[in-house]
Amino acid sequence: MTEEIMNAISGEVFSVWFLIGAALVFWMQAGFAMVETGFSRAKNAGNILMKNLMDFCIGCVMFIIIGFSLLLGEDMLGFIGKPGFDIITDYAKFDWSNFVFNLVFCATTATIVSGAMAERTKFLSYCVYSGVISGLIYPIEAHWIWGGGWLAEMGFHDFAGSCAIHMVGGIAALVGAKMVGARIGKFKRDKSGKVTKVNAFPGHNIVIGALGVFILWLGWYGFNGAACTSSDQLASVFVTTTIAPSVATVVCMIFTWIKYGKPDVSMCLNASLAGLVAITAPCDVTDATGAIIIGAVAGLLVCFGVWFLDYVLHIDDPVGAVAVHMMNGVWGTLATGLFATKTAPGNDTLQGLFYGGGFHLLGVQAIGVLAVAAWTTVTMVIVFAIIKLIFGLRVSEEEEIEGLDEKEHGLTSAYAGFSIVDMSSGTMDENENTHLGEDSYEAASEAKRKAAVPVHDMTQAVKGTSLDTGMNKVVIITKLSRYDRLKKALNELGITGVTVTQVTGCGMQKGSGQMYRGVEMDVTLLPKIKLEVVVSEIPVDAVIETAKKTLYTGKIGDGKIFVYPVSRVVKIRTGEEDFEALQDVE
Repeated sequence: MTEEIMNAISGEVFSVWFLIGAALVFWMQAGFAMVETGFSRAKNAGNILMKNLMDFCIGCVMFIIIGFSLLLGEDMLGFIGKPGFDIITDYAKFDWSNFVFNLVFCATTATIVSGAMAERTKFLSYCVYSGVISGLIYPIEAHWIWGGGWLAEMGFHDFAGSCAIHMVGGIAALVGAKMVGARIGKFKRDKSGKVTKVNAFPGHNIVIGALGVFILWLGWYGFNGAACTSSDQLASVFVTTTIAPSVATVVCMIFTWIKYGKPDVSMCLNASLAGLVAITAPCDVTDATGAIIIGAVAGLLVCFGVWFLDYVLHIDDPVGAVAVHMMNGVWGTLATGLFATKTAPGNDTLQGLFYGGGFHLLGVQAIGVLAVAAWTTVTMVIVFAIIKLIFGLRVSEEEEIEGLDEKEHGLTSAYAGFSIVDMSSGTMDENENTHLGEDSYEAASEAKRKAAVPVHDMTQAVKGTSLDTGMNKVVIITKLSRYDRLKKALNELGITGVTVTQVTGCGMQKGSGQMYRGVEMDVTLLPKIKLEVVVSEIPVDAVIETAKKTLYTGKIGDGKIFVYPVSRVVKIRTGEEDFEALQDVE
């Protein structure tokens, strides 16, 4: 009797956990929205958020109409589930839990494509795509694997969706990104059309991109663990789901550090997701050793995938969706056939090649990958071709340049009240090497000092005329990193009142370009400060000399100084003018 009670309690507990897991997977939509938005440009942030929202909402509608029954309806020849409307006609006996659970997984599949096609896809066309993949393409192949279809009969194993969800979403992303074309300026081509240069478009907010990754990682414990039926199996899945992304991220960090000279933040964020994708299929049948190897390969594979799309296929994927989801979805599915072990709790049947199980399971996994890949590729090519023919896939050049937020949604900015500058709106050729050969200001020649911090003096034209009031405005533009030193030096000179504005400026040193996702950036717009001060009693030459000495590092581009004549100064608070108005700031 006690055992029966405990079994009943255990069953109820895992039924509740099943729904909690579904809620965690739904929360992953927020993670995808943050990652895709952060890795894209600010002018398209609202558009990307809208697409992620509609992926779930449209998916829900399509799941009610047809998707759920195609996935889990009565099996028809191992290919599809029997279409039906039980959710409407027989709600009292409907499988509510499975509907919600499979709906959130379906939405994940659809939303993967949003990032790869970001910043240049028509919103209407994307909505049509989202409805088709949610209602037809995903439910049919998922039926093969989880609905009692022909792959399930063969013994194909994909516990949580490396193949059924991530590979499918990744292939759809690849097809969509190829057919919609690259963003304007991503690839520089010669007259023959050959790509001669790949340009980097840095994401506008890596902070929310990172937040998205952490949200996704948290949600993945529900993604992989929701279907577990025992506490031991759940604990083991949590372990493998933690190990694989951690190892993948460390491997990616080391690789990018060695290859590019610095650890790449955005690539490491992608690597965390790559490790999660790769462990999704075998999470319940592998052990810690398998998870470590699977994660290590995923960390390298995502780097290769991003490079391969940019430099070989010349397909523009702003967020790395293909490298993360397609390539690691394939890897994770095949890895099941290599690393499955009966030592994993709840696994009494599956054994991979490296654990003495031979090639059988690996062969079944390979068949499943090929079949699902073929289905997805063919259907997505057809779907995107029809959408392109009827609605068009791509926005106009003007809409793309100005941003989809305004043109597609009438949203002036997703960041109302903030000043957002597109740091990748244009590119320019690199300057010649700018190092002057002398790091010390005292030892540098006057020519080198002028080259490092040029001075543009506009006061010479009014010297000795009635316009020469003895008051001058000095404007200094330099790097953010020099601000504290410059402020301190001016204070020591006697200047206490300054106006400081954060601006962006052009310029780059040849040979020292930064890398973003393996692509060297033409750093044309860098964060700088503009410091303005009006002086009368303190000699302008003293201000200039102090600024030049403080800013000098021995490179062209250390800063610029502009001097303008001032005809009149009024202090609003006291009404004092000119010389008297400046006495409390110098």
